[in-house]
Amino acid sequence: MTIELIFKISAVGILVTILSQVLKHSGRDEQAFLVSLAGLFIVISWLIPCISDLFSQIHSLFRL
Repeated sequence: MTIELIFKISAVGILVTILSQVLKHSGRDEQAFLVSLAGLFIVISWLIPCISDLFSQIHSLFRL
C-alpha cells in the first residue's frame, strides 16, 4: 500500500463528508446516505487488490 492510496482515501473521505453535510442541511437525507455509500464502495474497490496481495504474500510465506 502506497502513500498515494492513503491520500486518495482521505480525499474521498473529506469530499464525502462535505457533500453529506451539505445534503443533510438542505433536507436531502436519502441523497446524503447514497453519497456516503458510494464513497464507501469506491474506497473498498481500491482496497480489494491490496487485501488480495496481502493474502497471497501470507500464503507464500507459510508455504515453506
